[in-house]
Amino acid sequence: MKVLFASSEIFPHAKSGGLSDVSSALSETLAAEEGVELSRVMPRYSFIEKKKLKPFKRAEVFLGGTCHEVNFYKLEKSGVVTYFVDAPLLSETLGMYGEAGEDYSNNDLRFGIFAAAIVELARLLDVSLLHLNDWQCALAALFIKERELDIKTLFTIHNLAYQGVFEVGALSRLGIDSKHFHSDGLEFYGKVNFLKAGIGWCDALTSVSPSYAQEIQTPEYGCGLDGFVRLHAKKLTGILNGIDQNHFNPKKDKLIPFRYDANNLDAKHQNKTAFLKATPLKDPRKPLFVMISRLAEQKGLDLVLESLESLLAEKINLYVVGEGSASYKERLEANNGKYENFYFHNGYDEALSHQAYAAADFMLIPSRYEPCGLTQFIAMRYGAIPLVRSVGGLKDSVHEEEALCGRGIVFEPYAKEAFLEAFARALALKKNSKKYKAWQEQNMGCDFSFAQGAQEYLNLYKSLM
Repeated sequence: MKVLFASSEIFPHAKSGGLSDVSSALSETLAAEEGVELSRVMPRYSFIEKKKLKPFKRAEVFLGGTCHEVNFYKLEKSGVVTYFVDAPLLSETLGMYGEAGEDYSNNDLRFGIFAAAIVELARLLDVSLLHLNDWQCALAALFIKERELDIKTLFTIHNLAYQGVFEVGALSRLGIDSKHFHSDGLEFYGKVNFLKAGIGWCDALTSVSPSYAQEIQTPEYGCGLDGFVRLHAKKLTGILNGIDQNHFNPKKDKLIPFRYDANNLDAKHQNKTAFLKATPLKDPRKPLFVMISRLAEQKGLDLVLESLESLLAEKINLYVVGEGSASYKERLEANNGKYENFYFHNGYDEALSHQAYAAADFMLIPSRYEPCGLTQFIAMRYGAIPLVRSVGGLKDSVHEEEALCGRGIVFEPYAKEAFLEAFARALALKKNSKKYKAWQEQNMGCDFSFAQGAQEYLNLYKSLM
C-alpha cells in the first residue's frame, strides 16, 4: 500500500504547534508498519534550506487559468522520505502562515497551490491513498474527486477552530467551480471554507481523540460546522494522538541538565533546582506548577488569570511559558514582579520546554476545549502530574480515579471554583509523598506512543483499499 502523508508542518522541519509533532510521530510509526510504503509531503518554507535537500521533479499546476511552477525536493531520514513543495508564493514568505500575528492575505492561493501540488506528487508517486491533515491540505480531497483520480483520501481534523476561511473571490483565483459554493459544499456564511472540502470530499474522516469526535458534532464545540460534521458522521472516527517517546524521553534527553527515569527521581529534583536558578523563582521545596501553552483563549488562560491571586497565595511556584495573543502576553507580563512566586516567559523554545517538563511537579492544562493535546502525555512521561479539564483528548487520556495509565487531577466545569478545587487536590496529593511518587512512577511506565493509534489508522487505510 503506497501512502502519501501531507501536512503543512512536520517536526523538525517546521513547527508552530502540536500538528508538527503529531505529523512526525504518526507518519514515522505508520511508515514502519509492514505492508505500508509511506512518504510525506510538506511546503518548503523559506527557512528550510534547499542545499540540504535533493531535487526530485518539476511540475506545473493550473489554478484559475494561471500556471504555477512547482519544484519538488526530497530528503530521506530514519527510513522515511519527505518531499518538499517549492513554489514562489508558498516558499518566499518569512513565516508559515503569517507575520506579527496577522495571516498572509494570499493564504488561499498559497495553500491552494500546496493542495494542487500534493495531488501532482501523488500521481507521480502512484500512491493509492492520500492522508491529508487540516485545512491547509483540504482542497486536495476536492481536486482528487474533480479529476476522478483513483486515489482514496483520509482527512484528519486536528483543530476544528482553524478552518481556512476566505472571501468568495478565492473560488476564481483557484479555478474552483461555483457549483461547489453551497451549504453542503464550500460555502460558510458567504465565504469559502477550505476545511469543508476535506470533510465533504474525503473517503474517511478522523479527529484526534474519540471524545473530540463527539464534541465537534455539538453546537458548543462545532465552531459553526457541527451540522456539517453530523452530515458526514458515518465516515468519522476519533483516534487518540500519541507522542514520539524517543524524542520525549527524560532518560536520554540531551536538552535537560540531568537525565532520569522512574527509578531515579532524585535527578528530576536536580532539574527543578537548576531550572529555578535560571528564573526569579525561589525555593525548590515548593510545588512547581508549569503551564506550557499557546497564548490563546482555547487554552484556559482566562481561568488561570482569574484564579491567579488565589493560586499564588499558596506556597507554590507558577511558571508560564508561551507565545501568541498580545493581550494575554500583556496580562501575564503585568504579573512579573508583582508576585515573587510567579514568572511568565514570553516566547517558545524547544529546549526550554523540555527543561520545564523535567522541572515541573504539576502541569496546568485547563483548556476550554482540547482536540487532543500532547502536553499531558509529555508531562506524564517526564514525571509531572497533569491538572486538566475533562474535555476532548484530555478526557480520554487523564484520569483522577484509578486507571492503568494516565493519572492526574481532573475538573469538569469551566469555572474558577472547580479549577481551584482541583488545585487544592493537587496540593493535597503533593503532601502525600508516597501517593504522589506512585502516580509519577505509574505514568512514566505508560505507553503514550502512537502504537495503538497507528494500528487504528492502518485498519482505516485497509478498509479504503
